[in-house]
Amino acid sequence: MSHRKALVASVAAGVLASLAGAVFVTTGLVATAVPAAAATTGCSVAYQNLSAWVSSPTSGGFNTTLAITNVGDPISHWTLTFTPPSGTVVTSGWNASFTITSTVSATDAGWNGGIATGATNATVGIQGTWSRSSSGSAPPSPFPQPTDFTLNGVRCTGSTTSANLPPTISLVNPSAGQAFATTATINFAATASDPDGSVVRVDFLNGSTVIGSDTTAPYTFGWTNVAAGAYAVSARAVDNSGATTSTTPITISVIADNRGGAAPALHVSGNQLVTTAGATYRMLGVNRSSGEFACIQGRGMWDAPTDQTTIDAMKAWNVHAVRIPLNEECWLATANVPAGGTSGAAYQQAVKDWVNLLVANGINPILDLHWTFGQYTGQGSGCPNAAATCQKPMPDAQLTPTFWSQVATAFKGNNAVIFDLFNEPFPDFANNFSNPTAAWTCLRDGGTCTGIGYPVAGMQSLVNAVRATGATNVIMVPGLAFTNDLSQWLTFRPTDPTGNLIGSWHSYNFNACVTQSCWDSTIGTVARQAPVMIGEVGQNTCAHDYIDRVMAWADGNGVGYAAWTWNAWGGCNSSGNVLILDNAGAPTSTYGEGFKAHLLTQRP
Repeated sequence: MSHRKALVASVAAGVLASLAGAVFVTTGLVATAVPAAAATTGCSVAYQNLSAWVSSPTSGGFNTTLAITNVGDPISHWTLTFTPPSGTVVTSGWNASFTITSTVSATDAGWNGGIATGATNATVGIQGTWSRSSSGSAPPSPFPQPTDFTLNGVRCTGSTTSANLPPTISLVNPSAGQAFATTATINFAATASDPDGSVVRVDFLNGSTVIGSDTTAPYTFGWTNVAAGAYAVSARAVDNSGATTSTTPITISVIADNRGGAAPALHVSGNQLVTTAGATYRMLGVNRSSGEFACIQGRGMWDAPTDQTTIDAMKAWNVHAVRIPLNEECWLATANVPAGGTSGAAYQQAVKDWVNLLVANGINPILDLHWTFGQYTGQGSGCPNAAATCQKPMPDAQLTPTFWSQVATAFKGNNAVIFDLFNEPFPDFANNFSNPTAAWTCLRDGGTCTGIGYPVAGMQSLVNAVRATGATNVIMVPGLAFTNDLSQWLTFRPTDPTGNLIGSWHSYNFNACVTQSCWDSTIGTVARQAPVMIGEVGQNTCAHDYIDRVMAWADGNGVGYAAWTWNAWGGCNSSGNVLILDNAGAPTSTYGEGFKAHLLTQRP
């Protein structure tokens, strides 16, 4: 093989344009040949040059295929013999065992021994050298060909002129096992070439039915409006002489979604979320940040459109849930909201409009309280001021119960809307990890908590605030360590008269609980008794290997997830976790691409 590569690399500029390169495997020289059963009548052999090259003005090398056509009875083994033409020497070959003296004897390799009546075996090839008496800048033309082929001792009297070789083709896209949503466009792509002519058309097939064709490279086709189901798809190249080659069919799937109707109302049944019809349901989707920061920074309401075009882009990813981070001071219109920031009734209406549009499009909104009031300067602090300008260790007793009472009043009766009580508590950081039980107690009961200088609203008081309005919406309750720790969630979860509580978990590659053993022993323990939702999943490396592992585990344990974040923040960067390049939903490489590809394989 290395000798051949060296020769090919030295091809002179005058190599005949009609002699194309090819990929092949050699067997080398074999001293003896395996006996073969004789054909009863006849054969023909097409001797087709693949490539030839000049090594010196009077010599060079060549590669040739031998297309053997059986015109007699079917044979199971064969031996082909011939005399190399004057001026040529056969040195080796491939896909057969060779004995080379003044004549050449090639015996099948076993796997290619059978040739049915009228069938052609075009797998065998030879390599050799040529020479001539006079100098030249190109290989001989026409190239000399043998005239005395015999197959299993029977003279091949058919034509020995060059036969048409079939085209080659590879299906580049889609890939085997890939899944698509019903309204997605399935983009087909193929590469094709012809060694002795041209490709006139590439067909794309579902089973035996042509679904699209392309006559020019690159060969592509977009399949739209595909019903839910499994499909065996392939590509077929047709050359200028009518020969065809098809790829091996691969299976892809198209998954139905609920875009034709509103998002389902949800409630808890055992350890599952279920619809009003009793069907189990997982919330799978993305976070859409900015409702927590733009208003408090004097930058209006959202940092990108919240319209139908945005939702259509999300639908193309098979998004069924959108987590919406909020700011309690902007909702309540406190004096800390600066000029230029949307607050009060305008803020509330913007949230309602976004929520209603999502629900109408079959997407469950998750309203997350992200930034809250209260001065905290301890471990993990993101800002020194009391205003809701960063993440605080716990919600505050002064404003948060009022916030949730108003939010619950606004959305009660619409159980497609989920309430996420508090983004990422960390009272364990605040007490310097000195007392885990005290941190869990602070999370549930609030009050005065070690290391936190403002009165804290515990999760129980917030559940009470929601239920006092008559709202029965599902409520997400977090854990400790920025809600990466659910180890004592079952012990310290609040009581809820409706039974509609689910565990909120966040999982990033830089958290503490990042192994399957941790997931099995802690998160899995909760998931066997109550629904669990990964409110944020991501990794800060711009890759998707970590989230792939988390999502695979979640899929196997009935856990939902929402990736951080559907915001066009300049693509992947040092902090990672950015899913899209633009508001049209183009995925980032490779984090966004990986998440989108996985999401398209899932049902809610």
